[in-house]
Amino acid sequence: MNNWFNKNGIHLAIIAFFVVITFAYFSPVLQGKAPQQGDVLQAKAMQKEIMDIKAKDGKGPLWTNQMFGGMPAYQIWVQYPLNITTYGIDVIKGIFPDPVGTVLLYLLGAYLLFCVLKINPWLAAAGAIAFAFTSYNFIIIAAGHSNQALAIGFFAPILATIILILRGRYLVGCSLLALFMALEIRSNHIQMTYYLFIALFILGCIELYHAFKAKQLPAFGKSVAYIVAGILLSVLVNAGTLWTTYEYSKETIRGKSNLTTDKAEPANGLDKEYAYQWSQGVGESFSFLIPNIYGGASSIDEIIKPESNTYKAVEKNLSGVDPRQAIGYVAQNLGTNQYWGNKPGTSGPYYFGAIICFLFVFGLFIVKHRWKWWILGSSVLLLFLSFGSNLPFISDIFFNYLPGYNKFRAVESILAVVGLLVPLLAILAIKEAQEGKYDQKYLVQRLTWSAGITGGFALIIAVIPTAFFSFTQANQAQVLDALTQTLQNNRGAAMEILNGIVADRVALARADALRSLLFVAIGFGITWAFITKKLNMQLAFGLLALFVLIDLWQVDRRYLNNQNFVNKSDLDNHYQPRDVDNFISADKDPNFRVFDMSLGDPFKSAETSYFHKTVGGFHSARLKRFQELVDNQLTKSINQDVLDMLNTKYIITQDPQNGSYKMQRNATAAGNAWFVQSVQFAKNADEEMKAISSFDAKKEAIVDESFKNSIDTKRLGTGQEGFIKLTNYNPDHLTYEYSTAKDVIAVFSEIYYDKGWKMYIDGVEKPYFRADYVLRAAQLEAGNHKLEFIFHPTSYYTGEKISLAGSILLLAGLGFGFYSEEKKKKKAVKA
Repeated sequence: MNNWFNKNGIHLAIIAFFVVITFAYFSPVLQGKAPQQGDVLQAKAMQKEIMDIKAKDGKGPLWTNQMFGGMPAYQIWVQYPLNITTYGIDVIKGIFPDPVGTVLLYLLGAYLLFCVLKINPWLAAAGAIAFAFTSYNFIIIAAGHSNQALAIGFFAPILATIILILRGRYLVGCSLLALFMALEIRSNHIQMTYYLFIALFILGCIELYHAFKAKQLPAFGKSVAYIVAGILLSVLVNAGTLWTTYEYSKETIRGKSNLTTDKAEPANGLDKEYAYQWSQGVGESFSFLIPNIYGGASSIDEIIKPESNTYKAVEKNLSGVDPRQAIGYVAQNLGTNQYWGNKPGTSGPYYFGAIICFLFVFGLFIVKHRWKWWILGSSVLLLFLSFGSNLPFISDIFFNYLPGYNKFRAVESILAVVGLLVPLLAILAIKEAQEGKYDQKYLVQRLTWSAGITGGFALIIAVIPTAFFSFTQANQAQVLDALTQTLQNNRGAAMEILNGIVADRVALARADALRSLLFVAIGFGITWAFITKKLNMQLAFGLLALFVLIDLWQVDRRYLNNQNFVNKSDLDNHYQPRDVDNFISADKDPNFRVFDMSLGDPFKSAETSYFHKTVGGFHSARLKRFQELVDNQLTKSINQDVLDMLNTKYIITQDPQNGSYKMQRNATAAGNAWFVQSVQFAKNADEEMKAISSFDAKKEAIVDESFKNSIDTKRLGTGQEGFIKLTNYNPDHLTYEYSTAKDVIAVFSEIYYDKGWKMYIDGVEKPYFRADYVLRAAQLEAGNHKLEFIFHPTSYYTGEKISLAGSILLLAGLGFGFYSEEKKKKKAVKA
């Protein structure tokens, strides 16, 4: 045991150091506080019905009616109890308070990678810090993108296990790859996984080329076989997750369009403009080195300070007005703040660290390993793809032809992979310098070149920033006109205020350029002292880790700091009901919908969904057919007929004068289910959409001709002589009773989704069809009957069984892999 501690003592010390710095950064968690994350609060509202059912029944439903009239719960919250990695994610989230566990995953995963690369532990610690504290990794934590953060956290371990396999440690490498890849997939952020695979594919091509060149194709083929086996096993473990996601994705806004009348609508995948909405500006890439070169985040934190040029300009030209309020008004209404890039807004830049950028350039000069070309090639390609609409001739090729690429939005997030690759080459550069392969003079010369390139650019921006950047927005002329009008046609005052904003942006860039220059100088000094043997190796690597941490820590604190934390009780009580919410909640009807127009856009917020089942809501994976209904019937103008068929019982509005909320009861809401007198057939989705633009939902059903075989019109009555009512409500199990003298067509105010919903009459499964573009309908036989709709998707239940089998294989593989590894070690010791 003592021998084990002696052997691993330095690793334990570094892990302890990681724990200490993480708790130091997130010190409010020691006071019982938690981060206030916008997306987490939105998720809380989305999950409300699911969690209420889970608390009552012990199992969450697979369907929820809380948003968009109803949708599968797959991308909101679903249990996968037979998937072993579900418990792995729970451990990561549960051992340490949020977000300590996530950042420790960043650190430990990257540390594992650098150790597998046989890098000195303290240098490996520096590399782990460089990756973990990359600004984007903290910005997404602040926003509450917890799944994305977890997915990024598994990047480094996955790469580490692939290296093990390529080195011939097949069994342990394959089993660990299966584990980490399974955890990556279970993190449920397919976009990040997809982007990682682009980089891994390039790595595979480079390794294939060198294997061919070295005549080692059999060994390479064996490695590929183990890598593929590990990935396939991870897919088996996540069969339930992947199957449901794949099945559901085809029916979401990422799937095929149903309408042909809207030529702007993509035939398949996301709308390109929507997908490219957050594209990295070409010039903004210099934020890798100088974080505030484009003003940082979309905020007014710096320009509302009394010493700012903007504050002084407002104070001078608007006497009697609070400059802070005036600047806030301009920022909110004209989009003018310290950030001046082309994105609709940003929470902060992609900052990799000045020292790391400097060492990355150093690596380009001295690293001879073929991985340099993989890192450089992948980084350049991913950078170009992050430009999106700013470099369409490259992005469009991938968007139009690479399978699956057009399913994702916010293409700038592909830089998360670059955030691993850049520190990787930076640390490999120091490793090569450490190994003594090069003449000292050669190394110092390349080091000086690297400092000259990175530090020189920072110096130029510090001295003459406007030589390369204008610091004005693309729509500056329109902003000037709008501000002039706001200031009662005082163009001079408007110009002075805008000039103040530009001057503050210049000051921000200049200050950060000087800051980056300082850290480049520090990085140069430490590395030079190490190369010239002025500092011993351990001290140099320790100092490097310290200053990389200081550099990134300071920038991260701009976007995620103690102010982001609040008492847990405040988070628990974040959603407080309004008087109108209390009134609506008193309604004993088990299932109806609310349309909240007080939100501005009811389809960009899930807040109301915390209290009611809503027509609106917020989710990036909503059903395509429902989104088409929203675009055509509920956006430009509100179609009352559509609100009626969706059983919209209450409409909430807000008085623009005094801000008070009003509630209107919709007397024409159709109810949970009803019999119609007639059926009108439509040739296609276009005709169906046109027909529901004006119709009486209670009297007629609009049905696509493809469902004609489901209806026997000769046996139909008018439906006026019977009744149908909902007798028991559970989001994924609805029970009705009905009575009718003749066969009838019943329409249910429930969203049609045939990938799991089954209808039973007196326990016998019967067919149903789609009506009124998004609802369920069925021809019901005469008599008194019990009718049930049960959501029982094969993709989930069969997928879970496959996941169980995969989980058992994964555990067996891990056990056998480590047993074989230990056996080899013992043989080696004996030899």
